[in-house]
This record gives sequence, structure tokens and C-alpha cells, in this order.
Amino acid sequence: MESAIKTLVTTFLSSTKGKDSLDNKSFKKLVQKQLGGMMKDTNNSAAINEMQEGLDANSDGKVSFQEYLTLIGYLANSLSQHECESNGTAS
Repeated sequence: MESAIKTLVTTFLSSTKGKDSLDNKSFKKLVQKQLGGMMKDTNNSAAINEMQEGLDANSDGKVSFQEYLTLIGYLANSLSQHECESNGTAS
């Protein structure tokens, strides 16, 4: 678990290139490079822009670490539900 958390943090930090948040280009690159196997439409710029806007809680045009964690939480929850359904343990 520690390794997974460290990976989440270092992935975000390396994607920001020393800044405190992801701009449009950095967010798109992170989604395409790191999440293409889990998400649909990672090659669709409009879909990525829409996702970024949905995550951007403070409407500053960037994705902060907290906003990034919202995306990670959503993906983890979706994966968990999918795994439960696959194993027949969904309620």
C-alpha cells in the first residue's frame, strides 16, 4: 500500500514539473500516459478537457493534488465495483 501511495504522489509531482498543479497539457499527458489502460477516450482531447473541468472544483483551469485525488478515488471505486461484479459479490 505504501508503494502505491508513493507512486500516486510521485506521478503527480513529476507531471507538474515543479508546479503545484497540472495545467491542461500536463493533465492530458498524465491521463494518456498513465491511465490509458483504465479509462476510455484517453485519445479524445474533448473528453479529457471535460474530465479536467469536472475535476477543477475551484475553477482555476488547473488540477491540484486534491482534485487529482478525486480522479484517483473515482477510478479506484469503479475498479472495486467492477471486481466485485466479476466475482459475483456485488450487492
